[in-house]
Amino acid sequence: MTTATDQQQHLAGPLSAAVAQLCVRLQSQVTARTAAGFREVLRRLSAPLQVAVAGRIKSGKSTLVNALIGRRVAPTDVGECTRLVTRFQYGTVDRVEVIFNDGRKQVLPFDASGMIPNTLDLDFDQVSHIEAYLTNAVLRDLTVIDTPGLGSLDAASVARTEQLLGAAKPADATPDDEESSDDLDDTSRNAVAGAEAVLYVVTQGVRADDQQALAAFTAATASREAGPVNAIAVLNKADTIAPESVTGSDGDVWKAASLLAEKQALTLKPRVADVLPVIGLLAETAESGGFTQADADALKQLAQLDEVTWEMLLVSADMFTSWDCDVPSGTRLRLLEKLDLFGISQAVEAVRQEPELTAGALRRKLLDASGLAGVRARLDAVFRARADGIKAAAALASVTALAQASGDLGERQRVHDAIEVLLAKPEAHALRLLEALTLVTSGAVSMPDDLAEEVLRVGGSADVGEQLGMKGRPQQELVAYALERAGWWRSFASFGATPAQSRVAHVVHRAYFLIWQQLRGN
Repeated sequence: MTTATDQQQHLAGPLSAAVAQLCVRLQSQVTARTAAGFREVLRRLSAPLQVAVAGRIKSGKSTLVNALIGRRVAPTDVGECTRLVTRFQYGTVDRVEVIFNDGRKQVLPFDASGMIPNTLDLDFDQVSHIEAYLTNAVLRDLTVIDTPGLGSLDAASVARTEQLLGAAKPADATPDDEESSDDLDDTSRNAVAGAEAVLYVVTQGVRADDQQALAAFTAATASREAGPVNAIAVLNKADTIAPESVTGSDGDVWKAASLLAEKQALTLKPRVADVLPVIGLLAETAESGGFTQADADALKQLAQLDEVTWEMLLVSADMFTSWDCDVPSGTRLRLLEKLDLFGISQAVEAVRQEPELTAGALRRKLLDASGLAGVRARLDAVFRARADGIKAAAALASVTALAQASGDLGERQRVHDAIEVLLAKPEAHALRLLEALTLVTSGAVSMPDDLAEEVLRVGGSADVGEQLGMKGRPQQELVAYALERAGWWRSFASFGATPAQSRVAHVVHRAYFLIWQQLRGN
């Protein structure tokens, strides 16, 4: 049996530990049903950060999941399994389990290529989701959740995704049912379910339902204790952007994608921390073992073609596979499926510059060209580095929701008081800052744009230089600026703010003061 001490050994940090201690302490002071919910919160606290990969149908979510995991295991063609939520988590033995709505489990064999089968010989309507356990180091501290596409005509698939993002409760949720009080009821389960962070996939155009899905996710985490800066977006299929359609691109595809991503970041702000361009197909092929020596040899053959033939091949995908040349059409089709025209042209250019490139070196160049490294770096900066705060905030939101679902007013008050005591501690100020950030970015507290931007900056990073907007500046300047802004926000809280703004301003003032103390200590 796993004890509270065992669980705390796997917690993300001190904030998660403090929330875990609160849950353990409160279990004897609440009803059996609420206590069951607290046990689920404890389980989630000791688990890796759960990141949902979400977006519209055909945006390339599963391809990106495979690239992030480093293994081609998520089916990418439209089929039954792409209509289900699939959770990829660390396991000591590779296995896949189908989880039914009634809690039953059934082991699912991998197909001949090592992927989750695209079709199920099961009653699809009875299936809740899929759990995939992989012996993959990436998944030790990050559970990746592949979701059905929003905008699909399949209402059930959309509902599964929306439920994960917090946009909908289970259709059969019955908060007042007569289940055993020792079990976690549907309302309580919904309170602790769902992703803690989201990687949102967009393509060239951000649509209204993209905004709605991100708003729903933020709303699901936007209780008093939760922080909204647990979402980043990627502009996938960056190679399909026409450079001439983006002003300032100078005819360069990647520059065009970067400029468009910056524009989309402004559109989606403040729902996401950033939008990064990526070429998911190229990343999947280069990272998951799909690029072979035979592929490298074929690319070297293409590099030897005369310039006229080569330019004809690059006119379109149809021309690439049908135009007459020395490289067999079937070989070209295989390359197209793995790399698309952009990846092929990048590889051929690399080979022409360095004819002796090995297959491994060429794979690394393709990986660099995919933009995956930038996405991973941002995942580390926004999610992994802040996992303690994200998980602690999500857990406190769950604790609050569980208490609110209880019909016992005394229980609600005990939980509320315990949370207030926790948040009053100096070491828990990060959670107060996440609270303020949530209030501003969710629109619950209206702030002038420049002040809202400052709140987002201070609360949206773990790096002091980034928090102050002075990254790379001398220590003395940082110290002076932190003290100056602490004083300004204190004055604003006292004299220029509405009561709601004052609440946020006091928190920001305290954040700057703590930064000042930290810098002086260094």
